[in-house]
Amino acid sequence: MTSGGAALPDGERADLLQTLDTHRGFLRYTVRDLGDEQAARRTTASELCLGGLIKHVSAVEARWMRFAVGGAAAMEAAEPGGGAGAAADWAAQFRMAEGETLAGLLAAYERVAAETDALVASLPDLDRAHALPAAPWFEPGATWSVRRVLLHVIAETAQHAGHADIIRESLDGARTMG
Repeated sequence: MTSGGAALPDGERADLLQTLDTHRGFLRYTVRDLGDEQAARRTTASELCLGGLIKHVSAVEARWMRFAVGGAAAMEAAEPGGGAGAAADWAAQFRMAEGETLAGLLAAYERVAAETDALVASLPDLDRAHALPAAPWFEPGATWSVRRVLLHVIAETAQHAGHADIIRESLDGARTMG
C-alpha cells in the first residue's frame, strides 16, 4: 500500500486503505489467467464483463478522488480514456472497447490505486468535505467528507468484486472465494 516509497499511513487511514486494497485484490484475483476475449465476454443477462468492471471501478475511484481534492467540478473533469465523455454512454464504461486489453486495464487500475493510496496518506484531514454534484441520486445540498468518499469507493469496489465473481463463475467455473 505504498506509492513510490511513500510511508504507510496508520490508524484510520491505514484501516480504510487496507479495506479498499482487500476488495481491489478480490477484483484483480477474479480476472486471473484470463485472455482479452474472455475478459470482454458477457456471461450473464447483464451488460457487465470482467474487463469492463475493472475499467469502471478504476474510473470511479479516480473520479471520486478528484472530488475528494477539488469537489464536484474536479470530479467532472475529463480523464484519459473516458471522464465526462464516458458519462454520455454509461454502458460503454462497463465494456472493453476496441483495442483495450485486460493487461492495460489492470495496469491503469494499479496506477489509480497507487494515486489514491498516496493521496489518502498525504491529505491533512479526512473531514474535509465538498458539496456533491447535482444528481437525482444525491440529496440536494448534501456534502461528503473524504472519509465518506473512501467508504463509498470501498462499497463500490466490493459490490463490483461480487459481480465479477458471478461473471467469472459463469465464464469458466472459477471463483474468487470458496
